[in-house]
Amino acid sequence: MGTVIAVASGKGGTGKTTATAALSSCLAVLGYKTLAIDFDAELRNLDLSLAMSDFTVMDVMDVISGQLNIMDACTESPRIPNLYFLAAPTTCLPEDIDTTAVANMFDDIRKNFDYCLIDVPAGLGSGFKLAHSNVDMSIIISTGDVASLRDANITACKIREMGVTNLRLIVNRVLPKNVRKIKTNIDDMVDTVGVQLLGIAVEDNNVFLALNSHTPLVLYKKRVSAHDFLDAARRLTGRDYPLRQCKTSLL
Repeated sequence: MGTVIAVASGKGGTGKTTATAALSSCLAVLGYKTLAIDFDAELRNLDLSLAMSDFTVMDVMDVISGQLNIMDACTESPRIPNLYFLAAPTTCLPEDIDTTAVANMFDDIRKNFDYCLIDVPAGLGSGFKLAHSNVDMSIIISTGDVASLRDANITACKIREMGVTNLRLIVNRVLPKNVRKIKTNIDDMVDTVGVQLLGIAVEDNNVFLALNSHTPLVLYKKRVSAHDFLDAARRLTGRDYPLRQCKTSLL
């Protein structure tokens, strides 16, 4: 049975969609059949980070309504084997979607995929709650600033209240020189959020360049932060993979 994972953040600007796309792509590169789902009905951008906006026809509602099964609705990446995508619903809002139908969809996904990563809308609204229906894990994406870390802690508490106990944290868009200037470290950030660390991803201009060249980050020629997400993907699969040297200096 596969694993369904919500990727959440307490606020916008943390790089959550980039992280969802990068982790999904890296899991696929590692040989795992992976589905990336966009659950943000209002701000749909996951297809851009996956470079799949020209190949998507069906969306989540086609599955939830029973019109299509999950394998007929999702689209396989033309550039990354094992990677599939399902677009966000365009015809209704999260509060109008039946949570039981979503839970049933996740059960079908577990039968067909090794991993499924869900790009959850930022904040704690109805889309956030819907996406956490019947998931196995939630990964919280936070930057290193105090506001983002506080929001990540609140987000973690809300997720636990919904019955999800398997939580992980990725500290994203980290600038090591700024971390050192404020005399803090990653351990302090992890303690603030209260969630086990999955990975650290440095701030990387190649994310912007890859997105605007319509290239998945993992395939971009200068993929600095892609290595960070590849390491996180390895840990996600249960491998004991150490932090790279440039990250350990932040601990």
